[in-house]
Amino acid sequence: MNSSTEAVNATAETLFNGAAGKQFSFMYSSVAPAKHIVPRPSLVEGIPDGILALIAPVVAYWVVSGFFHLLDTFNLAEKYRIHPSAEVKSRNKAGRLEVLREVILQHCIQTLFGLTAYKFDAESVTGFEAYEMWHLKKDIYSFIGPQFASMIKDQWIVLFYKYGLSLIKLSLAFIFVDTWQFFLHYLMHYSSTLYKKFHSRHHQLYVPYAYGALFNAPTEGFLLDTLGTGIAMIVTRLSPREQIVLFTFATMKTVDDHCGYVLPFDPFQIFFPNNAVYHDIHHQEWGLKSNFAQPFFTFWDTVFGTRFPALKEMNTKKVNIHQYKQFLLNRDEERKVKLEKMKKVLEKDDE
Repeated sequence: MNSSTEAVNATAETLFNGAAGKQFSFMYSSVAPAKHIVPRPSLVEGIPDGILALIAPVVAYWVVSGFFHLLDTFNLAEKYRIHPSAEVKSRNKAGRLEVLREVILQHCIQTLFGLTAYKFDAESVTGFEAYEMWHLKKDIYSFIGPQFASMIKDQWIVLFYKYGLSLIKLSLAFIFVDTWQFFLHYLMHYSSTLYKKFHSRHHQLYVPYAYGALFNAPTEGFLLDTLGTGIAMIVTRLSPREQIVLFTFATMKTVDDHCGYVLPFDPFQIFFPNNAVYHDIHHQEWGLKSNFAQPFFTFWDTVFGTRFPALKEMNTKKVNIHQYKQFLLNRDEERKVKLEKMKKVLEKDDE
């Protein structure tokens, strides 16, 4: 064991066995601690965590959208804008007020569904954690055997229970949402009926912007977003507080994917290859049959070979804004050359 590892363990031991860690002394007991079940206090006084899980993503949607709308309105980050602002009006087939109405409707449907589900939720309680941590320790020791038991520190088990399990559940929920949305999205594009009846609504925005992220036909919005995350919540058995994280994070990521900017300090752009540029390609006429993956990863596009061909040629997982702008410029120049050639051919035919 090197000195840095020893230092970390020593610090952890101090925290665990010191004043802050006395509450975990039950881990050393040979008898399981008793449960003392009481209602769990809310994160925000007067608002149950289950209700906060419905409020937080809506608030996050408009706060993040509002930020990008300010950039749009006052031209505060033109260097990082993917498309010129004039294209929002010239290329999009839906006006901003129409988009606003549809998104508000989507939020109403989402909230009503959430309130209905909330009525069937059991009351959020606490007072059982010590009992479960104690048994988790016994299960781990039983699994790894007595010869390795001394290597597992009690404080590690406490940290795993308090944070590790939530991280695993949320990661599985992210994977479920990504899988659900990919296959439903893929189906919407490869069924002309589904595309015309539902998904074409979203693709009226050839130049996406932040608050247009949930501009969908109501049926599609319910199936793709509301139902998908709802099932993920149930399958992974998320607590109300974990639901807050999933719903809010997924909402912010979706808004960011449609924001129309690649800001250098944007964590979603930094840590996810499935970002605003990646999804912008999908919104173009020439990219409709590619880049279906959303909102987190690009795994399913890689598996099904649906990543946009130019991304494969660039041999990169993530395209920066400068590469993409140059690509758009080159593509536009090629289109103009083709049109000019076609015009000359037609003029010769007329002669």
